[in-house]
This record gives sequence, C-alpha cells and structure tokens, in this order.
Amino acid sequence: METRRILMRSLAVAVVIASVIWTTTEEHKMRPRDSCCYKVSTAEVTDHIINVTLQRESPPCVKAVIFETERGRFCSDPRQRWVREKVKQFFNLKKTPTNISY
Repeated sequence: METRRILMRSLAVAVVIASVIWTTTEEHKMRPRDSCCYKVSTAEVTDHIINVTLQRESPPCVKAVIFETERGRFCSDPRQRWVREKVKQFFNLKKTPTNISY
C-alpha cells in the first residue's frame, strides 16, 4: 500500500514537471507559417518588418498582429500603442510610391 502511494506521488510530480517544461518551451516557440498565434507578446519588435498580418480571434487562436521579419514571425498584442503605430507606419510606407518619374 505504501509503495503504491509513493509511486502515485512520483507519477503526479513527474506529470506536473513535464507540463511546466512543455508550457514554458511552447510559449516562446515560433509557430509554423500555416499556424496561428495562441499567445501574444507585449515586447516591441525592433527588426525590419517585411509583412503584417491581422489575426482575428478564433479559439484556440487569439486576436493578434503578426509581424513578419527576417528572424521570424512575432505575435503581438494589438492593444499595445506601439503595435498600432507600427501597423500604421507599415501600411503608409506601402502606399507611398517608391519610383516617382518627373
């Protein structure tokens, strides 16, 4: 009886440790291109932005702004002021003609 209780406690501790490790590694992992954002970050993206995608909430995916850079994709919180500013800047630059002929 005592051995069974020790075994069950050990198993429970192993499950908790495994789930904590899995959760912390998944949180910072970049998702594949065809996947969605499950969490967002408030950390400002400072890399050159190649593309911006707006993701709607559709569980398990969350509402997010996805910034694509040379280093990868970043899921950002659309409520952050810096995110809104970067999105405006990105789309304003796309509107601005780059080849002006006189």
